[in-house]
Amino acid sequence: MDGENILRLGAFILTAMLMAALEIARPRRRPDPDRKGRWVGNLGVVAVSTLLARLVFPVVPMALAATLRDQDLGIFPALGMPLAAEIVLGILILDLAMYGQHRAFHAWRPLWRLHRMHHADTFFDFSTGVRFHPLEILISMAFKLALVALFAPPPLAVLAFEIILNSAAMFNHANFFLPLPLDRILRLALVTPDMHRIHHSIDGREMNRNFGFSFPWWDRIFSTYQDQPAGGHENMPLGLNIFRDSKYRSLFQMLAMPFTNPSSGRKK
Repeated sequence: MDGENILRLGAFILTAMLMAALEIARPRRRPDPDRKGRWVGNLGVVAVSTLLARLVFPVVPMALAATLRDQDLGIFPALGMPLAAEIVLGILILDLAMYGQHRAFHAWRPLWRLHRMHHADTFFDFSTGVRFHPLEILISMAFKLALVALFAPPPLAVLAFEIILNSAAMFNHANFFLPLPLDRILRLALVTPDMHRIHHSIDGREMNRNFGFSFPWWDRIFSTYQDQPAGGHENMPLGLNIFRDSKYRSLFQMLAMPFTNPSSGRKK
């Protein structure tokens, strides 16, 4: 498990550094003037979520998968598929499950109150991709553990999925310019920043499009795909009307957001 933690942390740091460098070199939209201050809050949420998850859950998905495989429990071991097929199928099933989870967090009000912290970010960059409320992270972890308990995919599939998910989240929230022909090619296999930015539109109709985290196919299959925002990428308002005040950038205010009912959405 120490090797898993090193790989995940290394992938996280390298992806974050690369996305931050690309955003500085060639931004897609006007960058946040207080970008570094916003990063402190967004990345602070990651630290809180990581610590809380370690305290609440005695086992991580990869370790659970290894234990189940040793005991020949779960759907995958019963099917007797080749290891390569198990790894590919395991990654796809977990990613599809995350797509379904994402839609549930938009559809059910108690879950939306947690998830809206992610959408409340009025700027869109790699740090938005890891800005999730700790309670949402706990629910997501419980759901992933349940999936692993049911399917028992290879531990390598679980590790690969976790690394792909975290890196893809930072990539598809990154504020850097991709040439449009390259974007069209990449979004055949990956959720690109231009594709996912639509999901962060202040327009509720666009916010309920492009739910995919890593792979774009689920949105096409389930008719939630939107190719471009109605108003264009450069001027599309992002975030939520009720959380536009600058005070909601603080770590405390973000953690309190599920329990907050703002009376005004005016920006200071």
